Amino acid sequence: MSDDESSTPKAPPRWTAPEQLPGPSGVRSRPQETALNRFLGGSPGGVFLRLLFVSLIVGAFLMWLDIRPLDIFRGLRQLVDRIWGLGFDAIREIADYIVAGAAIVVPVWLVLRLMNMRNAR
Repeated sequence: MSDDESSTPKAPPRWTAPEQLPGPSGVRSRPQETALNRFLGGSPGGVFLRLLFVSLIVGAFLMWLDIRPLDIFRGLRQLVDRIWGLGFDAIREIADYIVAGAAIVVPVWLVLRLMNMRNAR
């Protein structure tokens, strides 16, 4: 074995399923490869049937747990309301800190500015 053969990495074998034989240019051809099919991940009818089946399974599981769709939407709304409230409560708390600090900092700054102006003359 020469050094050239051992230093070059070998490409892995290309395995293809019998129904997906590569075309003459080496590219697999897919029928009706449109932007909509690429976006959905398949034909619209096939995607609809898969979503319908999965929705049936998940819906049956949620009903078994006694969780209704309205409960889910109500819970999501409450979550958004809590996050919204936390955000504005945090802003109010920061504003309180700023006002409390400004009650000391601004008068001290004003006195120092007046004293510096007096010393500059």
